[in-house]
Amino acid sequence: MQNNIDRVDNDNSNAVKTELAAELGEGVVVCRRNFIRRLYDWVLSWADTPYGSPALFVLSFMESSFFPIPPDVLQIALSAGRPRRSFWYATVSLVGSILGALLGYFIGYVLWLNVQDFFFSARIFSEELFKLVCNKYDENAFWAIFSAAFTPIPYKIFTIAAGVCKLSILTLVIASIIGRGMRFYLVATLMFTFGANVRNWIDAHFNKLTIIFTILLIGGFIFIKYLFK
Repeated sequence: MQNNIDRVDNDNSNAVKTELAAELGEGVVVCRRNFIRRLYDWVLSWADTPYGSPALFVLSFMESSFFPIPPDVLQIALSAGRPRRSFWYATVSLVGSILGALLGYFIGYVLWLNVQDFFFSARIFSEELFKLVCNKYDENAFWAIFSAAFTPIPYKIFTIAAGVCKLSILTLVIASIIGRGMRFYLVATLMFTFGANVRNWIDAHFNKLTIIFTILLIGGFIFIKYLFK
């Protein structure tokens, strides 16, 4: 009988542990979502200040090497308030992003041995994907950079990897200008045409868009592996 009691206690203990783990796991997901949402709101807050354009430039610059929120977020917010300046904001995003790509290249070319642990431990991007890009860069470098510049694939991986792999800086710049230019000016065209309605729609569907973005991100990783086969 004592064995039965011990078994019940163990079952209850395991059930409690499972439930606790599920709650903790859910808590981590919620915290991560809340963090992204707070970061998103902080980025958007710059649209209501006189420093919108400089903030957009800095955000575009940082996102090309380490910052997680894409500059499109602030570009959309600024363009929603002043649709006629949409193409100006696209230009600011493009210039900041290309200069940030050069910083990423410098990090990879000069500093990588000293900073790689930070990038991997902070989960700015995965070590596995970074190695994949580095090992295969010389096969389709231009199209790989273009794809990362235009799509949700983490662009920062490619700018830093370009430096690590000693890729031609001209290839990086040209592919980035084309890819990022198409992306930012597409956003500008939509904002110039539809204005504030786009921002309102994004705010209303933020959670769904986060899920869609994650799916596109995973699809981007699969695309990279397919491209480099």
